[in-house]
Amino acid sequence: MSAVTSPLVWEHVQPAAARRLLTGAVDAFAERGFQATTTRDIASRAGMSPAALYVHYPSKERLLFEISLYGHNAALEVLRSADTGPTPADRLRSLVSAFTAWHAQHHTIARVVQYELAALSPEHLAEVATIRRAISTQIEQVLADGVRDGSFAVTDLPGTTLAVLSLSIDVARWYTPHRADPEALGKLYADLAHRMVQT
Repeated sequence: MSAVTSPLVWEHVQPAAARRLLTGAVDAFAERGFQATTTRDIASRAGMSPAALYVHYPSKERLLFEISLYGHNAALEVLRSADTGPTPADRLRSLVSAFTAWHAQHHTIARVVQYELAALSPEHLAEVATIRRAISTQIEQVLADGVRDGSFAVTDLPGTTLAVLSLSIDVARWYTPHRADPEALGKLYADLAHRMVQT
């Protein structure tokens, strides 16, 4: 079992049966995509009957929402914790390094939360979108601070924010543990992001 779907990561989900269904859904959605995954697939991975799923979750979409909510909040917390350093350059490097490493370490859940958004209901998508805006704001604020003190050359703050975030997020699409060390990858991407905005 990967660190992404270990019981420790999901220990807030109770009872244990609901947790097994959630981790089964993470793996199934990451492997097959939301649309191609059936409730039978999820229940089978959890060692349960398909009917048991509805005891804990009203729908497959609700499972996706719970996963998306948790994953986005975890990613936001990583960014907030990493926003440290005496200069905007230090802060940007710290943010990108941590955000990239998180997407590598947790590539299974990250793949689901980043690439299955379209399957969420409008109400659930709106809730997740609020967290996504907070994630973007975390990066955009650092870029704005660097422009203000003259250390960054950024003419399009929203566009550059999206480019920086995309570097880290795309890691979830291709990452496998044998390809790169998450921490080393984080440092590499931090260097790349810093070069993008230097004066």
